[in-house]
Amino acid sequence: MMRRWLVGIACALAATAAVAQNEMVVAPQPAAPAVPAAATASAQPAGAAAAALTANDVGTWLDGFLPTTLEGGKIAGAQVVVVKDGQVLFKKGYGYADVAAKKPMDVDRTLMRIGSTSKLFTWTAVMQLVESGKLDLNADVNRYLDFRIEPKGGRAITLNDLMRHRGGFEEGLKDLMATDPAKWKTTERYLKENLRPQLFVAGEAPAYSNYGTALAGYIVQRVSGQSYDAYVEQHILAPLRMGHTTFRQPLPRAFAPLMSKGYPQSDMPPVPFELVGTAPAGSASTTGADMGNFMIAHLQDGRFGDTQILRPETARLMHTPAVPPQPGFDTLAYGFFWGQRNGRLVIGHGGDTIVFHTDFNLLPQRGVGFYASFNSRGENEAVYGARERLFQLFLDRYFPAPRVTNPPAIAGAAADAAALAGYYEGSRRVESGFIGLFYLVQQTQVIANPDGTISLTSAPEQKFREIAQGRWREVDGTRMLQVSEVNGRRAILDSHNPVEILQATPLSRNPVFNMVIAAFSLLVLLATVLAWPASAWIRRRCGAANLLAGRARLAHRLVQLAALADLMYLVGWYTVLAPILKLQVEVYNNGMDATIRALQIAGIVPVLGAMLGVWNAVVTWQPGRGWGERLRAILIAAALIGVLWLAWVGKLMSYNLNY
Repeated sequence: MMRRWLVGIACALAATAAVAQNEMVVAPQPAAPAVPAAATASAQPAGAAAAALTANDVGTWLDGFLPTTLEGGKIAGAQVVVVKDGQVLFKKGYGYADVAAKKPMDVDRTLMRIGSTSKLFTWTAVMQLVESGKLDLNADVNRYLDFRIEPKGGRAITLNDLMRHRGGFEEGLKDLMATDPAKWKTTERYLKENLRPQLFVAGEAPAYSNYGTALAGYIVQRVSGQSYDAYVEQHILAPLRMGHTTFRQPLPRAFAPLMSKGYPQSDMPPVPFELVGTAPAGSASTTGADMGNFMIAHLQDGRFGDTQILRPETARLMHTPAVPPQPGFDTLAYGFFWGQRNGRLVIGHGGDTIVFHTDFNLLPQRGVGFYASFNSRGENEAVYGARERLFQLFLDRYFPAPRVTNPPAIAGAAADAAALAGYYEGSRRVESGFIGLFYLVQQTQVIANPDGTISLTSAPEQKFREIAQGRWREVDGTRMLQVSEVNGRRAILDSHNPVEILQATPLSRNPVFNMVIAAFSLLVLLATVLAWPASAWIRRRCGAANLLAGRARLAHRLVQLAALADLMYLVGWYTVLAPILKLQVEVYNNGMDATIRALQIAGIVPVLGAMLGVWNAVVTWQPGRGWGERLRAILIAAALIGVLWLAWVGKLMSYNLNY
């Protein structure tokens, strides 16, 4: 049961933790739904000739793929826009914006939440202010703030770090989202009241951070003298004629009737409008048509019609990696994800709220942009597979991949695979608050296969062969893994995930080790509590007396009470954690503080329980006690110590309310 709780919570966090994060590069995705026949037929084999990228062909292909995909995945609706050579080539809405009202999706008027794709507007605003000389990408961000961030290791955090997700910040959940406007915080309040600790020295390791992007948005506000919303409206939305786009929360009255409903899946009721705490990182509401204009501007070096939102040299800089990547590895330009797909350069950004999911991709060397947005998670989270497959099929159809050759494995690959096997945790995690408990189980396992290759549990269908020392390449593919060391721990960089590394897990954070402790402790404590009334009933039925007396009897009774108290303590924490199993992230705000503080104070329970367990075990070694009693006492003591260990390593005993 504990594993179900923890794994469920961890998976929910991975899906929500960023408000709108780029899920493609953050967490393992659920299995994709089956591909409809029409979609399968549209894919091109490696090395095949490309189909003509015309409005008619795109429309025919999408009309075959999307309706069946939406229906099969129980996704209510979607918008797709394709631009080419400075013009909108194709745009269309599919499915429903409101299922109950049978309101069709309108790509020109229906607003969708685009989650982390909103970050591209924040980074565009930053580059505008750099261009005007008001911001320096390499300056300490404290220069622009009215509160101070104490940098880890004394290395200042810069805007360049934030744009590359190398600020070193921990992830966070509190105040991430709200549905009640009264509980929603402004960006300023959020940043000051929810300051995230640093896991890494700035620049040391990639760790995707919504907090870091929100910080950049607040800097835009501070330096420009305008609210963030007003700045974006005046300097980006108005010049690009994006009249159906807003970052304002709650929605302005004029936009509210145009907003699509958001659904867990199409046969479920819609959820309330999601208010994003890290607003500059994920609060935009927009239409596909407006996003077409945004794509055109970035594909034309900042130009849209007669308007220039960025100088050409600034736009080109924004689309260029700040640090040249290793060959074959994705990286970050100034806010854009940058990498090769099917042998073509692709820059872009995905985005997710709880129910809305977006993909934004540009092929700058081809003058082509592809945008898709969905208003449902879908059955079994089908939207992730549908979204990823949609863009991949687009590439396969119009920009087929060259044929892949498999380099041979180096000598000693099998031994290296065995050495690499084990559990790894992502750099995007929480360690300082009780949410850290969940990252103990949401880890990736590297498996050494009998043939000398390795596999990852996050992508079990793929195998990787070592082609150079520390360099592993996907068999029959182009994805690669690079082994290095960060903070004295083995680290793995995925070529398709430039915003997170995997770090080898020490024994104290090993998921198997901790799950064994959790399962053992729960079973023993449950058996102890259940045996208490059972033994009393048996003694009454048989007329037997309790043979324990004095200190032995007191110790036995106290350890029974300790077992019961520990179980109640765990149940108390479960009540705090239960909402996230239903993706009710909005409940985690200041209103939970009193409950969480009470449970943190209750951390004395496992401490006293462990002490009583040890005392009871010692008492059983007095003369006249049997080996059976001693073994039971040792097991109970171990279980009580196990609960204390889990409370400690999972940060349940932390007095931190910033989680």
